[in-house]
Amino acid sequence: MMLLFYSCIPLRIAPNIEGDKIVQAKKFKKDLPNCYGFVFEDKKKADEFYNFINTKYNLKHSNVDSNVPIIIDNKTFYMSFFERERVTKTLNLIPIAVDTGIQSKGNDPIFEDNYTSRNGFWYIIISVRDKEIKDCLDPNYPELAIVTNHLKKLRDEYFSTTNYVEAYLKMK
Repeated sequence: MMLLFYSCIPLRIAPNIEGDKIVQAKKFKKDLPNCYGFVFEDKKKADEFYNFINTKYNLKHSNVDSNVPIIIDNKTFYMSFFERERVTKTLNLIPIAVDTGIQSKGNDPIFEDNYTSRNGFWYIIISVRDKEIKDCLDPNYPELAIVTNHLKKLRDEYFSTTNYVEAYLKMK
């Protein structure tokens, strides 16, 4: 019973983000810039968010993921986004123990591919800057609430839209 309970040891754990969260991007994933990011789990296919932003803002595949001008309350801000995977990786002790027993009898291991298991999740991380290049998701930014509210609406629109031309037409 104890062996079953402790048979999987987590080596890495992907964050569980319900809805969205503002985090320091560099702490979320080391290759991201040193700024705050609006993060949510992307349950759609790869490059769907790219296609959504490209179509919504009519960018014609030019600078889609960086410094996209967005208007919030008649002010221009610049949005960048990143798609990153975080994984949960576990060490499975039962296949290791079984293979050890098999190898002690002179046979080849049969569960070698099952020693670890991996389960990945994709996330969208959005950063926003103003004209003075200030981080608009910094907790001390005076207009943090309106920027965050806009990003939540953008996220909701992304998840509810299947035809991205529809998002473009909503802007008109």
